[in-house]
Amino acid sequence: MGRLDGKVILLSAAAHGIGRAAAIAFAKEGAKVIATDISESKLQELEEYSGIQTRLLDVTSREQIENLAKEIERIDVLCNVAGFVHHGTILECEETDWNFTMNLNVHSMYLMIKTFLPKMLAQKSGNIINMSSVASSIKGVVNRCVYSTSKAAIIGLTKSVAADFIEQGIRCNCICPGTVDTPSLRERIQARPNPEQALKDFLARQKTGRMATAEEVAHLFVYLASDESAYMTGNELIIDGGWSL
Repeated sequence: MGRLDGKVILLSAAAHGIGRAAAIAFAKEGAKVIATDISESKLQELEEYSGIQTRLLDVTSREQIENLAKEIERIDVLCNVAGFVHHGTILECEETDWNFTMNLNVHSMYLMIKTFLPKMLAQKSGNIINMSSVASSIKGVVNRCVYSTSKAAIIGLTKSVAADFIEQGIRCNCICPGTVDTPSLRERIQARPNPEQALKDFLARQKTGRMATAEEVAHLFVYLASDESAYMTGNELIIDGGWSL
């Protein structure tokens, strides 16, 4: 028996990093996973895992989300993972950067929740897991102005949904990782003028001496998706190796 046997889980940003690790972890625990992303080639690699089906989805498109919703009869867990990390202070954040980040990181979750929550309400049960970050209202982080703002908004969104629908069988939590060793992080490091120093800087702020793995964060996703966490809602769960202490 898997910890997620019989559960239908819809997941965004499943082609890479934490989203990919979570999709695989969900499937290994017996869930039926609908893994979505805009990266078709990387997404198709997930189809080798039993229990995972894939769909192309731009989470900033209301039309695409609504079309996907028509295909899905039941949804037990909605995982909103898609996001973007902008590097810079408010003075280095142009209006286009601000709008892009807030649209992808926050507005996409609004669209996904607003579309799929009615299905959960009709079932009288549902579970929403949002991806936030320690870089948010939890901790001030240099050069993460709009990113931290967006992730703080996600904590607020999570608590609002949890409070509004707790009596209707819905729970909503968010995961707040610290620095996670993912392909996107490695790409951002390589894009810096001095990648070697950038990596050293990331490692220097880790009190454990290392970054988290995507699989470690995926374990927390599994816990929140399972009935083991049935009494938890409205929480921001920190997994950062003590960075925020």
